Amino acid sequence: LSRVVGGIVGEGKEFCSEYELDELIALRMKDYSKHTAFYGVQIVDEPSKDQFLSIGQIFHSIKRVCPKAFVQCNLLPLSPFRMTCNRFPQGIDIFDKFEKYIEENNEDYSKITDEGIKDYMSHMQEIGKKPSTISRGLASIRSFYQYEAKNKNIENDPTEGIQSPKIEKRVPSILTSNEVALLLEQPKNVDLKGIRDKAMLEFAYATGMRVTEIISLNVEDINLETGYVTCKNGKKERTVPIGNMSLKALKEYISNARKTMIKDENEKALFVNVNGQRLTRQGFWKIIKYYKEQAHIEKEITPHVLRHSFATHLLQNGADLKSIQTMLGHSDILSTQIYMQFQDETLKNIYKK
Repeated sequence: LSRVVGGIVGEGKEFCSEYELDELIALRMKDYSKHTAFYGVQIVDEPSKDQFLSIGQIFHSIKRVCPKAFVQCNLLPLSPFRMTCNRFPQGIDIFDKFEKYIEENNEDYSKITDEGIKDYMSHMQEIGKKPSTISRGLASIRSFYQYEAKNKNIENDPTEGIQSPKIEKRVPSILTSNEVALLLEQPKNVDLKGIRDKAMLEFAYATGMRVTEIISLNVEDINLETGYVTCKNGKKERTVPIGNMSLKALKEYISNARKTMIKDENEKALFVNVNGQRLTRQGFWKIIKYYKEQAHIEKEITPHVLRHSFATHLLQNGADLKSIQTMLGHSDILSTQIYMQFQDETLKNIYKK
């Protein structure tokens, strides 16, 4: 159903009545009528005002259309109120593959054992699936069987005790200092959009904040006098220094551009789009992609690449690992230590001691 519901949200429609939503979901579900057990929807937070369906609307509509549906919800704990569906059809594909496998092996999904689940994982490995894909699939299948066990549709959960395969951490992609400088000099302060984009890119690199954290910021989270930003991520909160270059660009944006861009004086969002509303995650990505092309940088640049570059450059310039961990909001310093691979051997030995 991630493909089904994702398609609905992807059209940017809002539904005023339960009937209209039910009708469209039923229409989209007709291709999946052969499924009697496996239905899944992956839902993530997207703080966009013009494109959303509430999680309650989606869940209850699916249950009305298909009462026995298992609805898998993968949530990011950013906003408990506004949710949109992940547009990637991974949710239903996972169950498609698993259902096909147990049918081909004459298994009964309600009677499959832990050995059967392990065999399926081995099968996925044999056909060339990555450990991350297998791990994601196991998580979805585990959620389904926990649901079935809770509702007493099966006696035992066959996934209980099964360990996910170890996933090798990818080497983060980073920009050189020259590439960062080239990217940041692309936005020109000749119009409102240019002033905003300059402030936004400078801010992203200067703070190392996640894209969802940046677009969720309100003006009140910025202290222009002290040069700090209060970053709120769920129940966690941290204070991050902004830096002189970013602070200068931010002051100009707030004073000279944002006031003109917003259409509603009650708008709290720090970074807004041309319609005066909170900038979306997709909007942020498109802006970075545009300036990357303008700078003729061949590397793929995403908001997270700026975050990786921020951490790596701090470490290379003598910042201690604990401070970087705090600024990035990592709960475990092991997540921060991944940047150690970019240091020379002398620095590595210092940190090992």
